Parts: sequence; C-alpha cells; structure tokens
Amino acid sequence: MSTCGPVLDARRLAVLVLLMSMGACDPNSADAPPEASRVPKVLLIGLDGVRPDVLAEVATPNLDALIATGAFTDQARTGYPSVSGPGWSSMLNGAWPDKHGVTDNNFDNDHFEEYPDFLTRIEQARPELRTYAVVDWVPLVRSDDQRHTISDLIDTKVVLDGYELGWPEADSLSVTMAVVEISTGNPDALFVYLGNPDETSHHFESIGDEYRAAIEEADRAIGRLVAAVRARASYQAEDWLILSSTDHGRTLDGDHGGDTAEERTIFFLAHGPSITPGSLTDSTFIVDIAVTALTHLGIDVDPTWGLDGRAVGIRR
Repeated sequence: MSTCGPVLDARRLAVLVLLMSMGACDPNSADAPPEASRVPKVLLIGLDGVRPDVLAEVATPNLDALIATGAFTDQARTGYPSVSGPGWSSMLNGAWPDKHGVTDNNFDNDHFEEYPDFLTRIEQARPELRTYAVVDWVPLVRSDDQRHTISDLIDTKVVLDGYELGWPEADSLSVTMAVVEISTGNPDALFVYLGNPDETSHHFESIGDEYRAAIEEADRAIGRLVAAVRARASYQAEDWLILSSTDHGRTLDGDHGGDTAEERTIFFLAHGPSITPGSLTDSTFIVDIAVTALTHLGIDVDPTWGLDGRAVGIRR
C-alpha cells in the first residue's frame, strides 16, 4: 500500500510554518504554569475505518495541525481480524484479541471483566477522576445480552445510534455533546467515536469521493473538539493529551477483515505538551493507545493486568 508519506510531510511542514507565523496558542508559553504542575487530561478521538494513505490525500487541516507538532505514524498496525469489534476492543483496553476474546462484531466470548477499557481502569484506579464517552455505534457501549467494551462504571456514557439517526447526524451530535462536556464540565478522560467514514465506505463500496468527504467532515469535528479544549478557562493549567487513531483500514472496495497491509495499517497520533514531537519510527500498535492514555494520567500499568501495549510518544 502506498502511504503517500512525502505528501503528508509537506502538508505537516506547511501547517507548522502557518502556526509559527500566527503565534498559535502554546501551552509552554511564559504565561503557562510549570509543566509538572499542570493537570493531565486525555481526549481520545476514534475515527472508524480510515486508511492512512487516503487520510494523507484529503483536506484535513485540523488533524494536520496536530500532526505538525505531535508524534505521528501512518504505519501503525491493528490486529486480526481487521474488523471493528476486536479493533476497538484492543484500542480501548490495550490487549490483543487472544486475551480480550473479541474476534468479531458480535462481541462473543469477551473477557472484559479481566481486560476492561481504559476509562474503566481509570475509575478503578482513580475514582475521583471524571470519565466520559460518547459513541454512536451501539455495540461498543450497550447490549441486552452481554457485556460491552465500554463498561457502565464510567461517570458518563452517552449512547447514540448512527443507524437510526443517520451517521453524519449522529457524529455531529456526538461532537456537540462532547463539546458541552469539555466546555461546562471538568472531564479528565474522554473518548469520542466517529463512525461515518467507515459506514460511508461500506455504503458506496469504495474509498472514493464520498469516503474522502466523510473523512474531511470528521476532521472538522476534530477541529470543534480541539477548539473546545483550548477555550477552557483552565486550559493553561492543564496538560491535554489528544490521541487519535482508527480501528482498521480497508480495501479498494470498502471492505475489511483480512490480513492485508491495506486492512491492517492504521495511523497513530499523540499531541500535547508532554509529547515528544516527530515521526514515530518504532513499531506502533493499536494496543499502545490505552497504555499511553493511562500513563499520561499517572496511572501505573500493573504487569499483572497483562496488557500488550506500551506508552508511545510521552517524554520520560
């Protein structure tokens, strides 16, 4: 698969020059408190089914701005099978399917009690921290006959139905609700799921114009979320880690589930004052995301948890 690396590098450079010329808000400025005293917070933005090479080709100025001063790779890897159930489970709990048990979108044989999502881990380790998730793919968050990837132990879990509302509308509403939480509440860790890119590709059975437009719309949603974070009155006293990734790639006809590079190559982005910026050259995997979030919040990952990921991009 072509990853269009030179195109992405050029865009990152252009965005970085633009930010420098505009004097963009810098949490490391002289007016900010010392880094060690800032309150760590995490925002994980999940985009369903986005191929990194297509991401590099479409207009995504908000993601580009984060990439330009963040840690990024377009060569991260998801697990197998490359479908949403195991992919999102691995992203959120930091373990591969042979441990968390999910191998399809039915979430059968899950081991979520042993391998809970990172928000639930936060509640178990630091219950005083406020956790929040908004998801419009229902199986991730609600089921009548089994456990679900994001447990009911977190502080706030908003469940929307993209099939019922329409995926563009559901994603937009998800972002609106997350913006309200960021703007009026005091969340410490959030997960926002955007499903429209994946559903659009499936519907049109391609990675063509409609799919690319859905990725551009997801980028505008990311811009709204980042703007809400930076508009917080307490922002200068906070250390926000913004993470973004996807659960799988896809083939030219919009399908996925196999073991090809097109289906298993994903992107990984980490942005914030505690991140060492630049291209990630070490192997990076979907299971690293949960561990990176927990580590940023100061939650030690107990070896007995059996997680497969590692913290990526965080300065030691």
